Amino acid sequence: MDEKIILGQLEELAQNLDIKIRYESIELEGSYYPGDLCRLKGENILIINSEAPLTDKIEIFARAVKQFDLDQIYIKPALREFLIKNH
Repeated sequence: MDEKIILGQLEELAQNLDIKIRYESIELEGSYYPGDLCRLKGENILIINSEAPLTDKIEIFARAVKQFDLDQIYIKPALREFLIKNH
Protein backbone atom coordinates (compact mmCIF):
# COMPACT_ATOMS: atom_id res chain seq x y z
CA MET A 1 0.00 0.00 0.00
CA ASP A 2 1.25 3.51 -0.84
CA GLU A 3 2.70 5.38 2.15
CA LYS A 4 0.64 8.53 1.48
CA ILE A 5 -2.53 6.42 1.57
CA ILE A 6 -1.42 4.74 4.80
CA LEU A 7 -0.75 8.13 6.39
CA GLY A 8 -4.15 9.43 5.30
CA GLN A 9 -5.92 6.39 6.73
CA LEU A 10 -3.96 6.67 9.99
CA GLU A 11 -4.91 10.37 10.26
CA GLU A 12 -8.56 9.43 9.77
CA LEU A 13 -8.32 6.66 12.37
CA ALA A 14 -6.69 9.02 14.87
CA GLN A 15 -9.49 11.54 14.38
CA ASN A 16 -12.08 8.79 14.90
CA LEU A 17 -10.33 8.02 18.21
CA ASP A 18 -10.70 11.69 19.22
CA ILE A 19 -6.99 12.33 18.92
CA LYS A 20 -6.23 15.92 17.99
CA ILE A 21 -3.50 16.11 15.36
CA ARG A 22 -1.02 18.95 15.25
CA TYR A 23 1.75 19.27 12.69
CA GLU A 24 4.43 21.53 14.15
CA SER A 25 7.94 22.56 13.26
CA ILE A 26 9.90 21.03 16.14
CA GLU A 27 13.42 22.31 16.59
CA LEU A 28 15.62 20.89 19.31
CA GLU A 29 19.25 21.88 19.34
CA GLY A 30 21.43 19.06 18.18
CA SER A 31 18.72 16.41 18.08
CA TYR A 32 15.81 15.20 16.01
CA TYR A 33 12.35 14.65 17.49
CA PRO A 34 9.67 13.29 15.13
CA GLY A 35 6.77 13.73 17.59
CA ASP A 36 4.57 11.72 19.92
CA LEU A 37 1.20 11.36 21.59
CA CYS A 38 0.57 13.36 24.73
CA ARG A 39 -2.35 14.18 27.00
CA LEU A 40 -3.05 17.85 27.70
CA LYS A 41 -6.03 19.17 29.65
CA GLY A 42 -7.89 15.88 29.19
CA GLU A 43 -7.34 15.68 25.44
CA ASN A 44 -5.16 13.29 23.48
CA ILE A 45 -2.93 15.30 21.17
CA LEU A 46 -0.62 13.84 18.57
CA ILE A 47 2.17 16.27 17.75
CA ILE A 48 3.98 15.47 14.53
CA ASN A 49 7.14 17.18 13.35
CA SER A 50 6.10 18.70 10.04
CA GLU A 51 9.66 18.19 8.78
CA ALA A 52 9.70 14.46 9.61
CA PRO A 53 9.99 11.98 6.74
CA LEU A 54 6.80 10.20 5.73
CA THR A 55 7.99 6.91 7.23
CA ASP A 56 8.52 8.58 10.64
CA LYS A 57 5.07 10.17 10.51
CA ILE A 58 3.52 6.76 9.78
CA GLU A 59 5.47 5.20 12.67
CA ILE A 60 4.31 7.89 15.11
CA PHE A 61 0.66 7.55 14.05
CA ALA A 62 0.79 3.74 14.22
CA ARG A 63 2.39 3.77 17.67
CA ALA A 64 -0.19 6.29 18.91
CA VAL A 65 -3.34 4.56 17.65
CA LYS A 66 -2.18 1.19 18.95
CA GLN A 67 -2.40 2.60 22.48
CA PHE A 68 -6.19 2.49 22.10
CA ASP A 69 -8.60 -0.46 21.95
CA LEU A 70 -9.03 -1.00 18.20
CA ASP A 71 -11.04 -4.21 18.42
CA GLN A 72 -14.44 -2.49 18.29
CA ILE A 73 -13.51 0.11 15.67
CA TYR A 74 -13.85 -0.44 11.94
CA ILE A 75 -10.45 -0.21 10.30
CA LYS A 76 -9.97 -0.91 6.62
CA PRO A 77 -8.59 -4.45 6.33
CA ALA A 78 -5.36 -3.40 4.60
CA LEU A 79 -4.64 -0.83 7.33
CA ARG A 80 -5.44 -3.30 10.12
CA GLU A 81 -3.07 -5.80 8.50
CA PHE A 82 -0.40 -3.11 8.22
CA LEU A 83 -0.75 -2.26 11.93
CA ILE A 84 -0.53 -5.92 12.93
CA LYS A 85 2.46 -6.73 10.71
CA ASN A 86 4.54 -3.62 11.15
CA HIS A 87 3.92 -2.28 14.58
